[in-house]
Amino acid sequence: MESTIIGEFDTRRGAELAVEHVVQECGVPRSDVFVQAAGGTNTVGTRPAGSDVKASPAPEGRQKLEGPIEVSVDFHGDAPEKIADVLRSAGAKSVHTR
Repeated sequence: MESTIIGEFDTRRGAELAVEHVVQECGVPRSDVFVQAAGGTNTVGTRPAGSDVKASPAPEGRQKLEGPIEVSVDFHGDAPEKIADVLRSAGAKSVHTR
């Protein structure tokens, strides 16, 4: 059965971690996993994390914290629950299927 499983993340770090786990743990080809802003605005998430956090304060307005990041996985198997669980464990605030 073919479907698209979508997880929304507050941080770019969480989205990148989810991609790695989906590819490594679920065996999904990297070419079937996509990362983009959930809306039309360019964003790195809703809060800084990982490489987006600086040791010293950054000037105002440098980070685009304007919305969640979406990780979508084109799935062609029988058990989409495993991918949804992996997305949640990587920090997805919501997961849905389309």
